[in-house]
Amino acid sequence: MKSRTLLDSFKNAWYGLMTAFSGERNFRIHCLVACVVVVFGIVFRLPVIKWALLFLTIGFVMVCELLNTVAETLVDMITKDYSPEAKKAKDLAAGAVLASAITAILVGILIFFEPVYNLIKSLFSQ
Repeated sequence: MKSRTLLDSFKNAWYGLMTAFSGERNFRIHCLVACVVVVFGIVFRLPVIKWALLFLTIGFVMVCELLNTVAETLVDMITKDYSPEAKKAKDLAAGAVLASAITAILVGILIFFEPVYNLIKSLFSQ
């Protein structure tokens, strides 16, 4: 099922993203959080380097979530029965998502702490 053209490859990739968005609640949650973070970045007029870090971090979380979905789908294709190995594979993939989300939270704190602190300070100093 190899793509015939570059355009076909992009169409397949887009279909994959839309499949994740429509079928995976956690992917939609990550998309919503990413949108909120981008709005905060606009409001606080972040410098380019912080935008780069934000987009890298958002991409990291999204990729981990997509790979988690791939792992779950493959495990479900291989076996419908419970097995410790299947559980381990799913748990490891979910753990990768959790680790990426924790990393994203820490990056967000580092990026937004100063502008939020300055905003709060300016509100109370008037």
